[in-house]
Amino acid sequence: MQVLVQERTHPSFEKTLTLSVIIPCYNEVSTIQPVLKRVMAVGLADEIIIVDDGSTDGTREVLKQIEAENHVRVRVLYHAHNQGKGAAVITGFAAATSDVFLIQDADFEYDPREYPILLRPIEEGISKVVYGSRFLGGPRKAMNFWNMVANRSLTLATNILYNAILSDMETCYKVFRAEVVRGMLIRAKRFEFEPEITAKVLKQGIRIYEVPISYNGREWHEGKKIKWTDAPIALWTLLKYRFVN
Repeated sequence: MQVLVQERTHPSFEKTLTLSVIIPCYNEVSTIQPVLKRVMAVGLADEIIIVDDGSTDGTREVLKQIEAENHVRVRVLYHAHNQGKGAAVITGFAAATSDVFLIQDADFEYDPREYPILLRPIEEGISKVVYGSRFLGGPRKAMNFWNMVANRSLTLATNILYNAILSDMETCYKVFRAEVVRGMLIRAKRFEFEPEITAKVLKQGIRIYEVPISYNGREWHEGKKIKWTDAPIALWTLLKYRFVN
């Protein structure tokens, strides 16, 4: 099935830097094509890099169809087996060529129409790193209580350990000037990627700029992958990189 896209511009947003959108993807057969369509419709990505992390549910067949459509700005990379979200993002970083890297999940939790909000602080030279926060007053679907507790607790730990005032360390929407992460050694393979890269950015002395975003969290039966067991691993990652170079 061909993806039909009508790109739109943003009259109030002047983009001068090139943008790579990196989409880590694992078993997202029902969402990867419409998510790609949404990203393309925004009309801001100079390249879109989809990294399939060893999907087994038919996602790879959908990606092969997307490749056959020969979209000029879309590249698809494949891991031979599942390694984790962090590993997929690292592969995307290594392949990206633009001035700015933006991470986009392959589901409907985050809205690509908010790219101008995320990119503006970087375009205006306010910060080299921008996070989209789900806790700064944007519209959102109610989260599970314990997910919220875990998110807030890990963010609090980040703030205490790294002298920061973040509201949402675990957000997917992380945007970087390329020079911040290009060449950065990232060891995380799975969901501990979020605390590791945050720790290493903060240890560079970079103050992360947060902007409010909307959030449409999906349920466990819809394929949500992060588990409560990832929280202690994330906390250990924050502690480790606070005291280890």
